[in-house]
Amino acid sequence: MHDLLRSKYSDVLDTNILDSIEEVAKYKRFQRGEVILDIGQTIHFIPLVLSGAVKVMREDVDKGELLLYYLSGGDTCTMTATCCTHNRISAIRVIADSQSEIAFVPNNYFSLWLAENESWRNFILQSYSMRLDEMIQAVDSLAFSNMEERVLNYLIQKMKLEDDRILTITHSEIASDLNSSRVVISRVLKKLESDEKIVLLRNEIRILI
Repeated sequence: MHDLLRSKYSDVLDTNILDSIEEVAKYKRFQRGEVILDIGQTIHFIPLVLSGAVKVMREDVDKGELLLYYLSGGDTCTMTATCCTHNRISAIRVIADSQSEIAFVPNNYFSLWLAENESWRNFILQSYSMRLDEMIQAVDSLAFSNMEERVLNYLIQKMKLEDDRILTITHSEIASDLNSSRVVISRVLKKLESDEKIVLLRNEIRILI
């Protein structure tokens, strides 16, 4: 996994910090659907995604889950970074969206490197900015877009993330990510198919646009 670390992060992190990460990080592989971090856990690390894709979810006791953003190779979750600097519990759930490999940096090194290493500091600040933009987009979509627009934007986002026009996903999974019902999502998908924007297959969706 050391090779993955350098291939994904060498453009943004200098050699010194990459050497340090290799020394202290713990590496783990997750299968699709596996929970990486759950709501209520105390956060002692910051994750660096080496391969695959993970999704970051927010949960409401009464209204279910809502997808905030995705992370792929070369990304980190700055919501966990915010929590780990104060040993706070997690307010998010992080789930592997595909088989993923992650390097976990202990939080004491995270804080130390912020003060000592410019490339690490710039990387974290840039990540904060990107994740904030993505969360604003998620809120805007929820507040201002109709369900057809939300579903289509969701599918396009996943297509770009996976670099594949054929998505292996169920209607129930989409409903969960978008905090909707399977019946509503199925109806919207059929409408998108009739508009020739997608083709529905068995547990797969082909994106045409």
